[in-house]
Order: sequence, then C-alpha cells, then structure tokens
Amino acid sequence: MIMAKKEIKFRGKTLQELQEMDRKELLKLLNSRQRRSMKRGLTPVKKKFLKNLEKAKGTDKAVKTRSRDMIILPEMVGSKIGIHNGQEYKIVEIDESMIGYYIGEFAPTRGRVKHSSPGFGATRSSKFVPLK
Repeated sequence: MIMAKKEIKFRGKTLQELQEMDRKELLKLLNSRQRRSMKRGLTPVKKKFLKNLEKAKGTDKAVKTRSRDMIILPEMVGSKIGIHNGQEYKIVEIDESMIGYYIGEFAPTRGRVKHSSPGFGATRSSKFVPLK
C-alpha cells in the first residue's frame, strides 16, 4: 500500500503560499530571533549565497557556504547546500520542514562522544581491568 506524502504546513501556510509571499509577510510568521535577524537585512555574503542558490536551482550541484547563521527561506526548498562545520562541508538537502531554522543547525560542529571501557589509571575500580 502506497501512502501519499503528507503536506507540510508552516504556521498554517503551504509551501506554495510561502513562496509567493514577499519577505515582509514572511517575517510575521517567523520566531522573534529569526524575525530580528531578517529585519536587519542580509549581509553581502548572504546575498551572494542566495544568488548562487538561484543559479544552481535546476542542477544537482550543492552550493557551499560558511554562513551558518543564514535562516532557511521558502525559496531554498529543494536545493542542496554544503554547510561548513569547521572541518568539512556537510551536504544537506533542504525540505519544507526546515523553513525558519538556521542553516548551521543541520551541520553539527562537535562530534558525538563515544565512551569505551576505562583505561589504565582511570579510577580505583578500573585497577582490576586486565590490560591487553
């Protein structure tokens, strides 16, 4: 049985409605932190990034950026972005559920800590762990 993809809405608006809105109307739907950031205007780096995204819209090519504080806008949906995490570019495909979030939230800068067995001299209890 094939299930139809559920239509995702952002604050009661469909993706089509969001893409047709101008920026001032979209600002009213965002959270206060994102709204304040967008009211201040886009930096030249962010403007260049949006222009490069428009150029690469039809292709399968990812647009790389180091600007982790860019807010995901409706016109970015469907594109691939290479987000710098300090070491490398993480390729992320933008979908409707990501609208309103910062780009940097999808490329963590710190790796997960994986703890293993205690090493030599770690604690008094690990004193009796046989060494290899």
